[in-house]
Amino acid sequence: MSINGQAYIVGAYEHPLRKAPDKTIPQLHAEVAAGALADAGLTLADVDGYFTGTDAPGLGSVSMAEYLGLRPRYIDTTSTGGSGYIIAVGHAAAAIAMGKCSVALITLAGRPRTGRELQGEMPFLSDPLIPEVPYEAPFGLNIVNAYALAARRHMHEFGTTSEQLAWVKVAASHHAQHNPHAMLRELVTVEDVLASPMIADPLHKLDCCIVSDGGGALVVVSPEIARSLNRPRVKIRGSGEAYKTLDGGRVDLTYSAAKASGAAAFAEAGVTPADIRYASIYDSFTITVLMQLEDLGFCAKGEGGRFVADGRLISGQGPLAVNTDGGGLCNNHPANRGGMTKVIEAVRQLRGEAHPAVQVPNLSLALAHGTGGFLGTRHIGGTLIMEREA
Repeated sequence: MSINGQAYIVGAYEHPLRKAPDKTIPQLHAEVAAGALADAGLTLADVDGYFTGTDAPGLGSVSMAEYLGLRPRYIDTTSTGGSGYIIAVGHAAAAIAMGKCSVALITLAGRPRTGRELQGEMPFLSDPLIPEVPYEAPFGLNIVNAYALAARRHMHEFGTTSEQLAWVKVAASHHAQHNPHAMLRELVTVEDVLASPMIADPLHKLDCCIVSDGGGALVVVSPEIARSLNRPRVKIRGSGEAYKTLDGGRVDLTYSAAKASGAAAFAEAGVTPADIRYASIYDSFTITVLMQLEDLGFCAKGEGGRFVADGRLISGQGPLAVNTDGGGLCNNHPANRGGMTKVIEAVRQLRGEAHPAVQVPNLSLALAHGTGGFLGTRHIGGTLIMEREA
């Protein structure tokens, strides 16, 4: 069953805070839920489907539904890291298409900047009960060196340079200067990126994403409800999810799960990468963006370095504007899960509500993509294609 045209995004809200030491995670979930529902012109009483991830405390959707006073007839707790909330939109659309719910609320919130998450390694890097940990932890695996492996291999295979990677950060900073809520609004140059401290060769400090508190929420509804609301309608055209493993050591680090998740989303939507002029791409690191653009089909494999260079990702300067809110490299990265904010900015662009300096004119189609896990090890990609409906 296709979800193409079976559901619409009618509400979107990004929490304005980047540091929230005086708020609990449930409070943040409640505030973003209220914001997205108000944007849609709906209330908590209208919600009959609730979707969240393991950033929600307790039993995820179960605990948060009670906290919010919801009475959903369909719930989903999906945890796939940076792709989780992009995948959740696809799951919500599928549930609506099957008649399981008609108003789906999706919430994300976290406090990794000021909360417990900053203490020690993430559990999935060190918990000995996780099957891969005993085989990888002794060798010092962490997030940044897993991405550095992918970056170094890409450089070896295709001649990609650190200067080309740096252009991804430069583009993000050009967009973030127009975002009053962005955590980092200062313009940076390629030279600034290369002069920043080396974290894991070849990735410098400015090649790495920020860590922030905050959150976001979306409201996805049936076509009937969407037409009854006096709100801009963003149609969900296609979604895809795909998993890539290390395959027992037989792994090619030069491509990602986006190759399959993107193909599935484009096929369902009935469009091609050439039809897309705006993309929200999860930017945990600069190499993440470059590889995803290749794997999604915006350029050929190995051509990503040239595709991102010389400001071509800056809105108005190239064929594809990317992360016009500043992305995870400059704007916001709540709960270390960037998928939610990727969808929110795509919705803003389709509604014509992005900052005038970065708004893509007459935009009709947009893509959001996220990667959960590590490019250098196992991960899952989620791709979503959306369309503005007049």
